[in-house]
Amino acid sequence: MSGDRKDDHVRLAAAQQTAGPRRNGFDDVAFVHHALDGIDADRVSLDTDVAGSRWRLPFYINAMTGGSDMTGAVNRDLAIAARETGVAIASGSVSIALGDPSVAPTFRVLRDENPDGYVMANLGIERSADDARRAVDLLDADALQVHVNAVQETVMPEGSRSFSSWPASLEAIVSAVDVPVIVKEVGFGLSARTLRRLADMGVANADVSGNGGTDFVRVENERRPHRDYAYLEGWGQSAVACLLEAPEGAPDLLASGGVRSPLDIARALALGARAVGVSGSFLSVVLEGGAEALRDRIADWTTHLTSLLALLGAEDLAALRTTDVVVGGPTAQFCAVRGVDVSTLAQRTLGRSSNVR
Repeated sequence: MSGDRKDDHVRLAAAQQTAGPRRNGFDDVAFVHHALDGIDADRVSLDTDVAGSRWRLPFYINAMTGGSDMTGAVNRDLAIAARETGVAIASGSVSIALGDPSVAPTFRVLRDENPDGYVMANLGIERSADDARRAVDLLDADALQVHVNAVQETVMPEGSRSFSSWPASLEAIVSAVDVPVIVKEVGFGLSARTLRRLADMGVANADVSGNGGTDFVRVENERRPHRDYAYLEGWGQSAVACLLEAPEGAPDLLASGGVRSPLDIARALALGARAVGVSGSFLSVVLEGGAEALRDRIADWTTHLTSLLALLGAEDLAALRTTDVVVGGPTAQFCAVRGVDVSTLAQRTLGRSSNVR
């Protein structure tokens, strides 16, 4: 049953969090410390523009779940935390609810508990334009995430193996809905080639959603009787790599995949993301402590992120994108072979009219 599959996804995704933070692409990004560049924290603004709207915070609760009693309870806690902190929130894929209206309340709770918040519906790229409109209507959504998940489908026991129709399907969805569309990978990254194709199709916003977080190869492989796709674990590019190779003219970018801390958020924002999505790190908190625990975690991360920008001398996100960062490790190697010069990132403050010595 589809509801059982949704419960399996939550259980298996949460299990990946129990081992603690893993090294990922964010660890290849370091800020250059300038000891006299700090400013007062009360001068920092975290506001950001996403898909034509102004968000108070540059991170959000990314797509997770829905479709069963258990996942509906999780969504209720997520929605309450979003309401009480002002963060944007995305639903899990509502496809199941379009076929089975009895589970629609497990998604609708995101809007019912958060009537004035910024809510994104989520739907698979293979769905019809009519389904996209229904998904938006179900949540009175402010935007529609369209997820791209060919790797997951390949490993999923009941997954699709037919992907050639996806570009045309996406173009139909973009034309059909009257809210912004955000194309989102599910943890394998959006390459420069893909971002160019999305821009050519009229997609204005994309979440690069790289590897290093919840690995849906591992999730789906655990559901296979012989667990025979383990060799695909770790497939794809990190969010950091995707941000660094994003071409001129790409859609406005969001980033997610393996975000473990406010520092990871700052790293992604400094590399050009307009906002940063968090799933696994927040899922483990809400499963352990409910809405109150997640509310407190989001409040702490907001305070920490503000402090990090103050430490870096950045009054806002535009200034953060001019801070000096050094890219090393496997990400630097990836960029070298892909023809991306990351050396200039380490000297961005040389253009500032400040007291740099």
